[in-house]
Amino acid sequence: MKIHFVTEGSLDEYWQTGAAAPCDVLVFGFNGLGEVDYGSELGGVTSKLEDAAILSREKKCVVVSGCYTDSCGIRRKSAAVAERGRILGVSDMLSAVDSSDFKSGGTLKVYETGAGKLGILVAEDVYFPEISETLSLCDADVLIGVFGGIEDFVPQLMMRASAFVSGVPIVMCAAGIALAAERTGEMAMVSPKKESDYVLTPEREYHIVSGRRRGFYKKSRNDF
Repeated sequence: MKIHFVTEGSLDEYWQTGAAAPCDVLVFGFNGLGEVDYGSELGGVTSKLEDAAILSREKKCVVVSGCYTDSCGIRRKSAAVAERGRILGVSDMLSAVDSSDFKSGGTLKVYETGAGKLGILVAEDVYFPEISETLSLCDADVLIGVFGGIEDFVPQLMMRASAFVSGVPIVMCAAGIALAAERTGEMAMVSPKKESDYVLTPEREYHIVSGRRRGFYKKSRNDF
């Protein structure tokens, strides 16, 4: 699976340059689609989601782009996923921290695509390992994160920890940087380039983990 990251510029700017980097998955951060107002999209005033769908058709790849969605004044950090000329869905950030201007969403989804099964991590969701574990247990081949500006070491630290705990590689497209963490917990790539590639071979390995617990039992009943 070849993943191509675009860390600067919008989806339209990428389109206008005539860039045609061959890849299976094309990933933009929040710069890709920017502000997406659902009312304007439905009313035909804007067509940003349609642009993502068209790009996926023309480049013959899956397109994942971060965006700031607005639904009747409720703003969320989101990521749109498109393939073969249609939008497969929009995933919202599940965890809004403290007094964020963005509200939390209510969906986790693994997208089945021609490139593989893609789990989507939006912004601060990377801080919560249970989200990565859930997507992994739903059989994702890779987790693709979209992020804003990285100001400290925490996103990279949590990527590595979550990749190790969940047993699935995690890649991230942020403002001005692309990152990839292997399921061993090691960083496989850190690139400050505007565009960069990462190639991974999905691996499926499951272990039976047993444990002991006291008092958790069911009592047999013979009265019915």
